[in-house]
Amino acid sequence: MLGRDVTRELFEGISHEGEVLFYVLVALATAIFLVGVGVRLSKYARGRRQDVIGSPVSFAQRAAKSTIDTALNRTVAKRDRYAGVFHAAIMWGFIVLFIGTAILTIESDIVRPLAPQFSFYWGAFYIVYSLILDLLGLAMLVGIAAMAIRRARRPRQLDYTRVDIAPATTDRGGFRTGDWLFLGWLAVLGVTGFVLEGTRILANDYPWFEVFSPVGWVIAGTFGAIGLSPESAEPIRYAMWWGHAVIALVFVAYFPFSKAIHTLADPVNLALRSPLAGRRLPVLQSAGPEPADGHIGIRDLSDLSWKALIDVDSCTKCGRCHVACPAVASGAPLSPRDLILDIRQESDAAWAILAPLSEHRSDHAYGGDGNGTAQADGPGRSDGERLLAGGLISADTLWSCTTCLACVEACPVGIEHVPTIVGMRRSLVDQGIVSPGLQTAFTSLAKQGNSFGQSGRARAKWTDDLPTPIVDARKQDVDWLWFVGDFASFDVRVQEATRLVARVFQSAGMDFGILYEGERSAGNDVRRAGEEGLYELLAEHNVGQLSRARFRRIVTTDPHTLNTLKFEYPDFGGDYEVWHYSQVLAALLESGDLVRRRAIDRRVTYHDPCYLARYSQVTAAPRDVLAAIGADLREMPRNGANTFCCGAGGGRIWQDDSALAERPSEQRIREAAALPGVTDFVTACPKDLTMYTAAVKATGHDEQLVVSDLIELVAAAVDLQFEVPPDDGQGSAEDAATAGVAPG
Repeated sequence: MLGRDVTRELFEGISHEGEVLFYVLVALATAIFLVGVGVRLSKYARGRRQDVIGSPVSFAQRAAKSTIDTALNRTVAKRDRYAGVFHAAIMWGFIVLFIGTAILTIESDIVRPLAPQFSFYWGAFYIVYSLILDLLGLAMLVGIAAMAIRRARRPRQLDYTRVDIAPATTDRGGFRTGDWLFLGWLAVLGVTGFVLEGTRILANDYPWFEVFSPVGWVIAGTFGAIGLSPESAEPIRYAMWWGHAVIALVFVAYFPFSKAIHTLADPVNLALRSPLAGRRLPVLQSAGPEPADGHIGIRDLSDLSWKALIDVDSCTKCGRCHVACPAVASGAPLSPRDLILDIRQESDAAWAILAPLSEHRSDHAYGGDGNGTAQADGPGRSDGERLLAGGLISADTLWSCTTCLACVEACPVGIEHVPTIVGMRRSLVDQGIVSPGLQTAFTSLAKQGNSFGQSGRARAKWTDDLPTPIVDARKQDVDWLWFVGDFASFDVRVQEATRLVARVFQSAGMDFGILYEGERSAGNDVRRAGEEGLYELLAEHNVGQLSRARFRRIVTTDPHTLNTLKFEYPDFGGDYEVWHYSQVLAALLESGDLVRRRAIDRRVTYHDPCYLARYSQVTAAPRDVLAAIGADLREMPRNGANTFCCGAGGGRIWQDDSALAERPSEQRIREAAALPGVTDFVTACPKDLTMYTAAVKATGHDEQLVVSDLIELVAAAVDLQFEVPPDDGQGSAEDAATAGVAPG
């Protein structure tokens, strides 16, 4: 049996005065740490109220999931196994070493002075303890080395060059310095700890049980091999003891002011992340007390919620949102990472104790044009706060967002970029900073209930050519209420697909109806463009119309409509079961109500709409349909929840995109054209059909790829006769970008 001699002296060679000095330094470092954490907490406390807790059961479930995800590094490893594996090595190495230090503290400061009979730091415990700490400490150093190599290569996601300002006019060096300082400090902690262990083993002449400290044993042997004796190792051990202790305590003090704060903020932020982040935006009345001057949205720092302030502190600058963002890929002046970091630096600067110690504040000029032009602080700010919307974050930057949710989906630490961007867009609308195209769309939507400037009475004109009339759900009970949507009702290219949906539904014997002129735009993109008042008018009108209809379920071809009906209308009294038409088609094909007459013997690729795959998490149904009709599906490199945006969402389809380096839709078509043998580009969204029909021509791939709606392939498979209408003049991506905007 292992005896009490299988252990080590805890303060070996340290005098009483040395121990006192050590504990004074511990107290000082701890005090600075607590002050720093306290400042962070006071910063969050100044944020506006936001209920992200929900019911205790729901929050407990989310907290449990975030704990498991953090422990297993799931969010970090998603689509980046390299980062996931080595981040896990660093994280768990650090955690285990911290636990090891805590165990030493309990043994030396509590057990031995107060209850020595319960001393446990010896024998088998000591051997297992030593082995675990050595192995995990080594894993941490391996992880640090791997991450350092990756950072030195500077992949795209770790390039901090701004997309909105010329690199020469902004200094991002502080970010790189902070990253290397954090990584280097951990490395020095690990290396000095192992060197201390090695010199201790050598100074004690290789106690046999220290072989279970394998890294220290190898270091001791290496020192011995180069001629270092136990006697000469002792002063080195003593110096290393103090060096390692001081480095560790300074790290503790610097912790809340450095990148290390993410280790505390991230698990909390993941637990607080709303499962409906971006899907269900807050109504104005629930966003907290309105500002004294009555402004709307996120204009100043004081308008940010406490959750948004934790968001900005959680950012690790991993760049996943940056590389996923279609605005970045298109050359637009928006990077979700830069937006979050700009807000963090501004919020830190508002707290003097954080500003000097936190990562270097960007000298991004506070300009509304994104080119460094200074703007006044704006009306109503006597507290010296700078303007966020249209100031620190330029209007051009905010209007570049497609609200595709790629940033939120990619973020490993639960940051909710889209709600913050929409909040600032609300402020832009409140300030009157709206592009002409967007303003025209708003005006048409307010007057006619659609962005095309067409009379609301013409909404169901597309039904005129149908052989069988569609039931008016306001007058007759139906099983399915089909909420058609603007593009499906008014866009000439999409109308034929809309008629095919009706004919396929009728051929399957579905009991369905529509609201005819009672329907107005569901308002999803209106809301994400920041016009909350107009959105509420549209939502309240539609809820009123739906309440007069008699139906069981809603079906829509438009993923944007699907999102707001399903996730946001409950806030306005409309709680419905909502299906995408691909889900209905899959069910009809599976049940046999819809019978395939011939196989679609073509090699196709399928584009996942952002609002279907990311927002509503519907990815299987369209693929099930394609499989059922016999199509040969070849997946896009970016598919499912990792899909790429067409560029139309968030009101972008109503805005000019001629200044972009290359439109997202054109990039997507080039991606599809590179797939061997693919002849059909299949969509399942009216806006996608519009955007990609234009993009395939703009890129010159119209001879290679046919852009089709999913329903067109289904109609062919069930042997419905139809013709795709000729080009209506929307033959370029620039035309598609302004489709749906009423004539000026």
